[in-house]
Amino acid sequence: MMNDVRFYLSLFLRRLPLFAFVFLFCTAGGLFLAVSLPPVYKAEAQLVVESPQIPGELASSTVQASVVEILEVTQQRILTRANLLDLARRFRIYEDVPDITPDVVVDDMRSRIEIELPFNTFNRASFVTVSFAAPTGEMSAQVTNELVTQILQENVAMRTNVTGQTLDFFVQEVARLDSELGDQGAKILKFKEAHKDALPDSLDYHRNRQSSLQERLLQLDRELSGLRDRRARLIDIYERTGRSDLAGESLTPEQRRLRQLQDERASALVIYSPDHPRIKSLDGQIAVLEAANIKLGLGTESAPNFTAFELQVSDIDGQIEFIEEQKTIINNELAVLAKSIETTPTNAIALGSLERDYENLRLQYAQATASLAEARTGDQIEAQSRGQRITVTEQAVVPNSPSEPNRKKFAAAGVAGGIGLSAGLFLLLELLNNTIRRPIDVTTRLGAPVFGTVPYIQTAGERLFRRSVIAASFVVPIAAVCIGLYLVHQYYLPLDLFLEKVSERLGVDSLLNRFNLG
Repeated sequence: MMNDVRFYLSLFLRRLPLFAFVFLFCTAGGLFLAVSLPPVYKAEAQLVVESPQIPGELASSTVQASVVEILEVTQQRILTRANLLDLARRFRIYEDVPDITPDVVVDDMRSRIEIELPFNTFNRASFVTVSFAAPTGEMSAQVTNELVTQILQENVAMRTNVTGQTLDFFVQEVARLDSELGDQGAKILKFKEAHKDALPDSLDYHRNRQSSLQERLLQLDRELSGLRDRRARLIDIYERTGRSDLAGESLTPEQRRLRQLQDERASALVIYSPDHPRIKSLDGQIAVLEAANIKLGLGTESAPNFTAFELQVSDIDGQIEFIEEQKTIINNELAVLAKSIETTPTNAIALGSLERDYENLRLQYAQATASLAEARTGDQIEAQSRGQRITVTEQAVVPNSPSEPNRKKFAAAGVAGGIGLSAGLFLLLELLNNTIRRPIDVTTRLGAPVFGTVPYIQTAGERLFRRSVIAASFVVPIAAVCIGLYLVHQYYLPLDLFLEKVSERLGVDSLLNRFNLG
C-alpha cells in the first residue's frame, strides 16, 4: 500500500509541470472572464394587484378577466416590437452599436426585460416584480421605472377600454331593441286596426251579440207570423161579413159613434116607421157625424175615403215590412258576426305570434336596460379607479453594485476547473499508459515472480533536461505574469489602480482592505 502511494506521488511530482500548466491556464481563463465580462446592473420595482374597493355584492366591474390574464396581456403589449424599439431609441441603449439591426435589438431587449408574474393568486396578494438589465445602474433604473409606468398605463387603458366597449355595446343594444319594440308595436296596432272586428278579445262580445240577435230574430219571426195570421183573418172576415173588423178596435171615436147611431136606427126601424120622430132624430145625428167624418177625411161607412179594412191591412203590411227590414238588418249583422267569429282563431294565432315577439323583445329590452345600468356602474368604477388596480409598492432605484456577472463564481470556477482538469488529465494518462514501470506490473502481466530490479539510471544530460523543464514550468508562467503586469502598468493603468479595479470587480476589495489594515 505504501509502495503504491509512493509510486503515484512520484508520478504526480514527475507530471507536476503539466498539471501546473493546466491549472494555471484554467485559473487564468476564469480570472480573465471574471475581470473582462462587462458589469450588468438590474434595478427592480415591485407592483401589487389590489382588490376592488367596492364589494362585488353591491356593484361589480364589467372586467371579469383574472389577475394573471390581465398581467399576461399587459406583458405582451409591452414586449411588442414597436414598443421595444421605441424604448431602445429613447434611452439610447444601443448608442455604442450604431450598426445593430432592429431584429437583434428586439431580441436583446426581450432578454433584458424580466417581469415575474404571480402563479397562484387564490387567497393571496398578487405581487409583480419588474427589472431591466443594463450596463449602468442609472439606465437600468430609468428603463425599469418606464416599464412600470407602461404597465400601469396599459392596465388602466385595457380596463377602461373593456368597460367602454361594454357600455357602448349595451347602449347600442338598448337603442336597437327600443326601435324593434316600436316597430313591433306598430305591426300589432296595424294588425288590430285591419282586423278590429275579429280580434280575440272581442270574441265573447260577438258571441253574446250573435246569441242576442238570434233571439231577436226568433222574436221577430213570431211577431211576423202573428201579423200574417192577423192579416189573413182580417181578410177572411171582411170577405165573409163585409165588415172590416170584428170588434171595431181600429175605428176612430167618430166612426164608432156613427156605427152606434146606425145600429140604434136599425133597431128603431123595427119598432117605428121611417117618419117617426125617433127615426128622424137619429137620421139627423147620423148626417151630422157623416158630414164631420167627410170633413176629417175619414169618410163614412157607406162611402169612406179609406175604409177601416184598408187602414188595418195597410198598418199590418207596414209592420210586416218593418219587421222584414229588421230581419234583413239582423241577418246581415249575423253574417258579419259569423265571419268575424270564424276568422277570430286565425287572427288570434297571428296576433299571438306578434304579441309573443313583442313580449320577447320587451324582456330582452328589460334585460339590456338592466345590463346597461350595470355597465354604466362598472364604467364609473373603472373611471374612478375603484375596481381592481395595480399600484407601485417600490420604485426602481439605482443599484450600487452590478448583479451580474458573479465574478467570484467565475474565478472559483476557473480554479475548480483547473484542479478537475488536472486530475482528469492525470487519470487519463494513467489509463492510456500500458508500459511496465514496477515489479508488480511484471508479476501481473507475465505471471512470474521478480527476484530483483535495477532502477533506471539517468544520465547527466537527462537530469539537466528534466530539471530545466521543471524550472521552466514554474519560471515561464511567473515571467509571463510579470511581463503582463509590467505592460498593464506601462500602457493601460497604473498597477495599484489596476489591482484595485480587479479586486473591486472580483468583490474582494473589502478583504484586501482588512488585510492592509491588519
